[in-house]
Amino acid sequence: MIDLLWFSLAAVCEIAGCFTLWMWLRLGRSPLWIAPGLVSLLVFAALLTRVESPFAGRAYAAYGGIYIVISLVWLAVVERSRPVWTDYLGAVLCLLGVAVLLAGRQ
Repeated sequence: MIDLLWFSLAAVCEIAGCFTLWMWLRLGRSPLWIAPGLVSLLVFAALLTRVESPFAGRAYAAYGGIYIVISLVWLAVVERSRPVWTDYLGAVLCLLGVAVLLAGRQ
């Protein structure tokens, strides 16, 4: 269960780091946004190392599903855009995939 916390925190940091570059390149914001973005991406990478998994690939695969769900939360909260029903369906399917991956990692 603690792995889900690490995955969620890592996803927020990854999305925030990438979003700063999006703001600079797509929204015309200051290039100074790159600095906190890089810090956020470094924290993201460090947080993924906290996951208890003997194989990085399996941890990253499970993380991918959590990343998708957190991305939709980001869409709703930060970008103020309401997800559509297909977003919710995709999120549920991803979480099922995460459960399968985490259940089989023993």
